[in-house]
Amino acid sequence: QVQLVESGGGLVQPGGSLRLSCAASGFTLDNYAIGWFRQAPGKEREGVSCISSGDGSTYYTDSVKSRFTISRDNAKDTVYLQMNSLKPEDTAVYYCAAVPHRRVFSLIRLCVRQSYDYWGQGTQVTVSS
Repeated sequence: QVQLVESGGGLVQPGGSLRLSCAASGFTLDNYAIGWFRQAPGKEREGVSCISSGDGSTYYTDSVKSRFTISRDNAKDTVYLQMNSLKPEDTAVYYCAAVPHRRVFSLIRLCVRQSYDYWGQGTQVTVSS
């Protein structure tokens, strides 16, 4: 059964760090682009960071650049999101999503207008003192 499972969320103080994991089951991530998205209460879902399947190109929304790092370990069918210097505005439910590389129409828009086929259930990240 195809499934994505996020983990690693929790409560952290401003300035702290968390590492989110997105693990695949039922399929392998080698040929999939992966995106991390988040949705805060009262706000629309936004793309946070995405990574391509081929050359591993990465993309970040402006608000997290220099603070977040996305990476993938295809051998473990897992994608990570390292989040440093967390801010209260980072508080949200974080989701990972996957799309086969063959359905990626534009790498530069991987986090903006790309449709994703598989979604996890989300993990809560709360940044508060």
